[in-house]
Parts: sequence; C-alpha cells; structure tokens
Amino acid sequence: MLLLVSCVQEEQYNNTPEGNFEALWTIVDEHYCFLDYKRETIGLDWNEVHSRYRARLSEDMTNAQLFEVLAEMLSELRDGHVNLYTPGDIGRNWSWYEDYPRNFYADLQNTYLGTDYKIAASLRYRIFDDNIGYVVCPSFTSGFGDGNLDEVFYTLRTCNGLILDMRNNSGGDLNNAERLARRFTNERIHVGYISHKTGKGHKAFSTPEKQYLEPSDGVRWQQSTVVLTNRQCYSATNTFVRDMKCCPNVTILGDQTGGGSGLPFSSELPNGWSVRFSACPMYDVNMNHIEFGIQPDVATSITDEDRLKGIDTLIETARKLLLQ
Repeated sequence: MLLLVSCVQEEQYNNTPEGNFEALWTIVDEHYCFLDYKRETIGLDWNEVHSRYRARLSEDMTNAQLFEVLAEMLSELRDGHVNLYTPGDIGRNWSWYEDYPRNFYADLQNTYLGTDYKIAASLRYRIFDDNIGYVVCPSFTSGFGDGNLDEVFYTLRTCNGLILDMRNNSGGDLNNAERLARRFTNERIHVGYISHKTGKGHKAFSTPEKQYLEPSDGVRWQQSTVVLTNRQCYSATNTFVRDMKCCPNVTILGDQTGGGSGLPFSSELPNGWSVRFSACPMYDVNMNHIEFGIQPDVATSITDEDRLKGIDTLIETARKLLLQ
C-alpha cells in the first residue's frame, strides 16, 4: 500500500474531476490483476474505457456527477470486489448474481431447519428424519472456532451423509473458510494457486505458488458430503468451493458460484475517496481462473413447481444423492 500511495503521489494528480479520474484509471491500470484476463473473456479494452469515460468529464461537474462517471467506469470490470467508497455512497457491481436465478429462498430454508435446530456461533445445523445432517453456513464474516466445529461434527457423527448449505454466503474471512474446509480431508491436498502483482504491467505477476489445504487436528467428517451453491457464493466462499472440490467424497450441487477470486487491495484518490479492487489472482488446481465462478458437479435449480409446494429442489436432490 505504501508503494502504491507513493506512486500516486509522484504523479501529483490534482483534486479536480480530471485529476481524480486519471488517478483512478491509472491505479486500476497498474495494479488491477484481471485486465488481460477480462480482455480475453469479455473483450474489455481499458484504454477504450478511458477515452469513453474521459469524454464525460467537465470542470464544473458536481461530486455526484463525478461519482456516477467513476462508478460506471469501474463497473466495466464486472468485478464484485471493485468498489468506490465516498461519504454518501458506494460504487459497486452486483451483476455477478443479480442477472441469474436465485436458487435460494429463506422461507424454504427455514422450513427445513425448523425451530429446534442447533446453533454453533454463526452455524445452524440439525439432523433430518432420514438421518442426513444439514449445516447452514450463511457467512464467513462472522467467525466460528475449532471448538464450534468439533461440537457440530461430533453431533452429526452418526449421520449417513451431510448437506452443507453455502447458498447466499457472499464471503468474508478466508481463515474461516479454510477452517471449515480442513474438516473434510485427512491428508494435505493441493487445491490451487495464487500469484501476486510484481509491477505496473498487465502481465507483471509472480510465479504462481501452490496452495494446500491441511487436515484439521479436530473432529473431521468422514462420510459423503453435498455442498449447495448458487450465484451468491462469492469471494471467500468461491475459494471454499474450489477447495472442497478437491476433498474426497464431496459433491458440489446447485448453480455456478459468483466468482470473486482476487484478494482485495485498497488505495485513495486525491479527493479522499477510496477504491478497492482485486490485486492477487487465484486459480484452481488446473491453473484455471476462478474469477467468474466455479461450475457445480451436479447442476440443479429450484423449480417453480417445487417452490409452490414448499420444496427446496436442491436440498431434496442432495438427500437423494446421499441416500444412494
């Protein structure tokens, strides 16, 4: 961060609409990690974006008008990790889930949980009548400790299988995601790669480093597991799903995850507005980007017919799969 701030200060951008625009565009150009990848996949031309949005500037524009231009420019990146923070609003892009089926309804989930479910920190869990365990993990922002996980998996130890519901978990702390994933392997396994920005060029990255998942010292789950996903599985949850695909006896069921693989990085504009963006790309074990999400092993959607009957298609499909 110190290097980035120093670099921006050397350019001596003025606190004007043009100065703030050029500062933001340059910060992204030199440090955002997916410019080349998104040129290949969605045809992004960052230089063309500069020309198109630069033409919308004027010396007498208000802060609200400047915010609109800058936020729309950042939306061209199609990245939920890219945000522009001002005192009155946050520029964001939520197209990674807004343009897709929900595949999740809170009322359906509450029906399956009932009212006598158990609570371990942020986790909610119970055992279905068919002896299938069901665990809901709504977020990785709220922490849970190894003691919580020991209690959960010890309680479910006699179950014939486990449904781990990650739907609408938009991420949080990667440490929490790894803490949970470690319960599903008995061996150290290779789960992917990570690179780091090493310079201003679009291709300036370190050699990809292997990432491993270490087995937990606590209670580990030994039966079959189905992980439920939808488009709102993002960021740390996207990485969690990547890791779980490498674990034994695990099936990913539902919709493609929302993506968000780059570790966030922050900087500041001359007017004090903050920008956050992805700076460290992450990959799966085959060196494929996971920025745009991870495909499920079994693609399943909630049908309108099931929805009207109060049935969660994903949960019922997972139960059938586990009972087989």
